Amino acid sequence: MASKWDQIKRLINSDEVKPWDFLNPNTEYASEEESGNRYDICKSCPFLNQTAKTCKECGCFMPAKTKLKMATCPVGKW
Repeated sequence: MASKWDQIKRLINSDEVKPWDFLNPNTEYASEEESGNRYDICKSCPFLNQTAKTCKECGCFMPAKTKLKMATCPVGKW
């Protein structure tokens, strides 16, 4: 499991989606079906913090991240 600092550094230095992408009017969103399928996968993943609904690997709030079309799972599950 990556430390919070490592998660932040990786996010800042990557092409991955970022939380502020929700503020960009040009952001593309996944369909409700795709988003739901992604989050269903997350719910059964050992990396999901069930209480906070955050990924222990990337630190993202998964109910939101799964809605971003260009988002990817940090461990390759979707």
